[in-house]
Amino acid sequence: MSVPPPPVAFSDLALAPEILRAIAEIGYETPSPIQAQCIPELLAGHDVVGQAQTGTGKTAAFALPLLSRLDPSLRAPQVLVLTPTRELTLQVAEAFQAYARHLPDFHVLPLYGGQNLGLQLRPLKRGVHVVVGTPGRMMDHLRRGSLDLGRLQAVVLDEADEMLRMGFIEDVEWILEHTPPRRQVALFSATLPTAVRRVADRHLHEPREIRVQSRTTTVETITQRYWKVSGVHKLDALTRILEVQDFEAMLVFVRTKNATVELADKLEARGYDCAPLNGDMNQALREQTVERLKSGSLDIVVATDVAARGLDVERISHVVNYDIPYDTEAYVHRIGRTGRAGRRGEAILFVAPREMRMLRAIEQATRQPIEPMQLPTRQDVENRRIARFKEQLAEALETPELGYFETLLAEFARERDVPELEVAAALAWLLQRERPLQENLPEEPPVRAPEGPRRPRPETRPAGAGEARPTDVEWVTYRVEVGRTHGVEPRNLVGAIANEAGLESRYIGHIRLYDEYSTVDLPAGMPKELQRHLQNVWVCGRRLQLQPEGRPGARGAGRPARPGPAHAKPGGKGKPAGKGKPARRRERES
Repeated sequence: MSVPPPPVAFSDLALAPEILRAIAEIGYETPSPIQAQCIPELLAGHDVVGQAQTGTGKTAAFALPLLSRLDPSLRAPQVLVLTPTRELTLQVAEAFQAYARHLPDFHVLPLYGGQNLGLQLRPLKRGVHVVVGTPGRMMDHLRRGSLDLGRLQAVVLDEADEMLRMGFIEDVEWILEHTPPRRQVALFSATLPTAVRRVADRHLHEPREIRVQSRTTTVETITQRYWKVSGVHKLDALTRILEVQDFEAMLVFVRTKNATVELADKLEARGYDCAPLNGDMNQALREQTVERLKSGSLDIVVATDVAARGLDVERISHVVNYDIPYDTEAYVHRIGRTGRAGRRGEAILFVAPREMRMLRAIEQATRQPIEPMQLPTRQDVENRRIARFKEQLAEALETPELGYFETLLAEFARERDVPELEVAAALAWLLQRERPLQENLPEEPPVRAPEGPRRPRPETRPAGAGEARPTDVEWVTYRVEVGRTHGVEPRNLVGAIANEAGLESRYIGHIRLYDEYSTVDLPAGMPKELQRHLQNVWVCGRRLQLQPEGRPGARGAGRPARPGPAHAKPGGKGKPAGKGKPARRRERES
């Protein structure tokens, strides 16, 4: 279809007032191309096939119009979103919650494998408006009768090509066949392979086809790095960076107006010259803040996307994405506030594990790699403070008025009968007591198990299928307290462990299923914090209680793991799930 010019603002679209209010608070101002084209079509009730990459703003492209058509008084699933992975499920659910913040009593529920089924049954019974989830878990609830789609208005297939690649496409069709015939369908995919096109032809009614390309690029004068949020709180991480990094002026981006004030206050309390910049500030105060930043009387500004539009301050040497942006266009605009007039700039991005998909999208859209960074350690911070302290002392030694103080301190030392060195130490303590050289900073981030090449999306299939296992990894066999009698399949364990541990699936080795338990090979050196976390992960209604096989005190300790293929089918008691052909459904994520 022909591409119309994008609207000037979201207010040009017929979105519900509550939705417009929410996106204004978030900082959205102008629709992206996919949003400009999809929103009117979905508001009009048409089916849509959208071809767009992750990071182009497609979540808002379907969420905003479908929420505008929602009936908040009806406590039944009205929108169903199918996603290929747990991480995308959580991202989409969070986006719906943010956009619907002003809809009365709105409820969205993420459904994915590896989570306790009971935790999902209770909110379904109470009633939710939007359900977002992976195909396997959606099918579980439809079979149980716990997910009633009788009042469903719309279905979204998000990243359909990924669901095809992961073996979900038949499940997707099965779910579509269990939805009401008169429902709206929106299908989004980066590519449109034959199988995806077949789904569209079969299940969509005269869809409007929309195709956009991401063309964003960044300037080469900006060094880009990311920190994977882990162990240390983001505020403490930012503080460490401020302590050690040499910067002239810094712009810190957050998502909401309230967050600008809260973070600026916290940084000021830690001794930094900092101020917020958001859309609620009057023009005079905004101009005053920008002028202070330009003149050097202000070093750090915490801003929203909208408030920072058009900001041109040459001395901004660093941009920190404290909250990851919702799309790649916003990221490019943010980091473009540094590296101005040919100067070097640095951009740092804080990324939670479930946000790694957006990081990949940013790399793809900007066509530049974003390298991981290590947080400064407590010793780094201490060394930097000591170095600054010594610099202050060296500068003070150049002061011509020192003679008077030398006489005063010598007199004090005689009166108190203490060495002059102790007097100097007391003065040093007085000088640094407001900002101690040795401070009790939080513990360092835990070292995670090997992740291999940075690719967060797990290959949800039995271990050993597809990619070869790494040859340079030492493996340890772990026992988990869920087996065939509980309905577990290899895909359940792969999906749960890959998502919860942040492991690429080729780092999940052989899986052997027994009646009452299973074993799985994982890389050696798993941090204790991660092992404790995996012990409490739920799969098929049971806690994994993960322990190294043969560990004293563990159930079945000393019992050797019996050989068997990862894709084993149920067999006799005490044997690995059978040999021979793998069941196709066992290769998919729950």
